[in-house]
Amino acid sequence: MSVWHLLLFVSCVPGFVISAVVTLDSIKIYNSHEWLKTSKPIVYFYCKRENKTHLPDVKEVNVSYAFKGEESWQPLTEFTSKKCKRCGFYEEDKLKSDDVFDEWEFCPSDFVDSDGKYRRIKDKEFDATFLCPQCVPLAADSNSASGSYNRGSKGMHVAVVILISALVSTVLILGIVVVFKHWQKKKREQEQARFLKLFEDGDDIEDELGLGTVI
Repeated sequence: MSVWHLLLFVSCVPGFVISAVVTLDSIKIYNSHEWLKTSKPIVYFYCKRENKTHLPDVKEVNVSYAFKGEESWQPLTEFTSKKCKRCGFYEEDKLKSDDVFDEWEFCPSDFVDSDGKYRRIKDKEFDATFLCPQCVPLAADSNSASGSYNRGSKGMHVAVVILISALVSTVLILGIVVVFKHWQKKKREQEQARFLKLFEDGDDIEDELGLGTVI
């Protein structure tokens, strides 16, 4: 059994929490928010309710930085469940609040590639690749659960459509029966009225001819 399959099996065990470490594989920033373009940007990664992780090597814009995952400031964060985190890249600002490169919901399910990599690009801000091999089984399990839910929802939708169709057909048939019975009733009433009219017309003719019963 491979390590990946072992992790997938373990992640499916109820109550078991797997530790998935996230490191920064590479990054390239396209913009510095400092007014003085001569100053070096101070870039850091931060997830809500966690410590800031400064990127001391990232000092220039439009320069690609690659990392081994062994740097002293690594890892960036760690997932202990399938729950997402609110994370982002920021730039320190000494005069006002820190500038935001981007902030997003960072999830284990983002790591869908078999190599455990996830790439995030923010237009005119940065291009970063994260590495988390342990996140792959979590993402696979999450996608499997999502697929099962979608299949269940689709099956339920089909069942509802069939039920509605059956109800509509039943109502339509009952409507046809009611209309037919009403038509039969009206037809009988018309025939009875025609018969009575003929009978009355016959009496009138007898009266005119003096053929009525003489006492």
